[in-house]
Amino acid sequence: MELTGQQGLVGERRLARNVIWNLLGLGFPLLIGVAAIPTIIDGLGIDRFGILTIAWAVLGYFSVFDLGIGRALTKLVAEKLGLGETLKIPTLIWTALFVVAVLGLTGVLVLTLLTPWLVQNILKIPPVNQAEATNSFYLLALSIPFVTSTAALRGTLEAYQRFGLVNIVRIPLGVLTFLGPLIVLPFSNSLVSVVAVMAAGHATAWAIYGWLCVRVVPPLRHKFQVRSSMLKELLVFGGWLAVTNLVGPVMVYMDRFFISAIISIGAVAYYATPFEVVTRLLIIPAALIGVAYPAFSTAMAREPSRAERILWQSVNYIFLALFPLTLIIVGFAHDALRLWLGASFADRSAFILQWLAAGVLLNSLAYPPFAFVQGAGYPHLSARIHLIELPFYLLALWWLLGQFGIDGAAIAWTSRVALDAVLFFIVTRKLLPGNGRELISIATMTIIAIGAFVFVAQITSLTTKVLFVSSVLILNFWLGWRILLTPGERQLVQRVCKIKAE
Repeated sequence: MELTGQQGLVGERRLARNVIWNLLGLGFPLLIGVAAIPTIIDGLGIDRFGILTIAWAVLGYFSVFDLGIGRALTKLVAEKLGLGETLKIPTLIWTALFVVAVLGLTGVLVLTLLTPWLVQNILKIPPVNQAEATNSFYLLALSIPFVTSTAALRGTLEAYQRFGLVNIVRIPLGVLTFLGPLIVLPFSNSLVSVVAVMAAGHATAWAIYGWLCVRVVPPLRHKFQVRSSMLKELLVFGGWLAVTNLVGPVMVYMDRFFISAIISIGAVAYYATPFEVVTRLLIIPAALIGVAYPAFSTAMAREPSRAERILWQSVNYIFLALFPLTLIIVGFAHDALRLWLGASFADRSAFILQWLAAGVLLNSLAYPPFAFVQGAGYPHLSARIHLIELPFYLLALWWLLGQFGIDGAAIAWTSRVALDAVLFFIVTRKLLPGNGRELISIATMTIIAIGAFVFVAQITSLTTKVLFVSSVLILNFWLGWRILLTPGERQLVQRVCKIKAE
């Protein structure tokens, strides 16, 4: 089952098929989540649901204990496939798995020791919920080794462009995140039971990913070997990724901790709910970039111009997909929240949803240059960008929360991702010197999109909003088809539509 040819790994058909697999793997759980969240909130209550969203954040954040080894493994395996050095791959994989196992056990110890302090002093969880939250966090700690090892196993499959196998496991695991609470609620509203189901799901996924890796790379069965030279290669590359993995989740999830500490744990739900929903749109750039990242590494080994084409095509595709969706959310935020969660929730969260939707578009445009910088072998640049952003973001978050309440958290997050996008495009421009035409096009698109967001947010009439949004979407489709897509890409779309029609 092993694939070695570079053309087979970065061919357009394979990449397109893998993007579709990723969209299914990331998107289907989102649909389940949208349907399940109101019932989860009703069953757990606002405070418990707020703690659950923090538990999700904690589990995501403590995946940093792989120190970037999982993503480094994807890059290095893809690079060796591009160079034809396949005999080195099994040893590289076993070396990475050994390291992440040790790091995962370290994560168990750290979270176990920090849990009482987090629950009582940082999150300021009400006394009535503290015992439940503490026991839930202890269960989360036991999941960390499985999470870190899974990142390396999944990274191996991604390097081989086996995204079908990755998502066969990812879909049930993602669905379990939301169905787990629903399974438990008829019997108990205890967070401990909910988290136990989540932990069992991660352990099962880890076992299945391990089995799939042995199927894709058969020499793993009998070539168990750990080499210090490969350990150094993984740690050097992964070390910079670890900085990004450490700082990045802080900037993604720290707003919830600040809200809990400065306002209340109940206020977290009014912020985290629209955040969890709208940021799920990032599955679209994540699906594309998850495929493009190993393709960047494989292509850069022998054909850098192909990597550059993948980069700019990715930016155009992401804008065409995300701008219509985010415009609709900005325009109909209050209406949608009122229908979904009620008028009271909509009044508290509509403004937050609008700001976050604008931020999602800006953040999504940064995905391709971010992945390119790392895939091309410059992880130190992405780490430095995030280190620069972190203190400014935390200061802005603290100040804006004090000035505007939970609305300030949305403003801070969107401002941070806007800065992030600007910095990554500047770095990419320096790595790929050219005439700058692509950057001018991207800047123009972004300015027009922001103008449309501001305008539609001021419209109060539902009829006028519908007419404006419809007109902009039609114009966006026409401009995208005529300007952003190349003649070859238009022909490909036409062929696909023709096949489906037949």
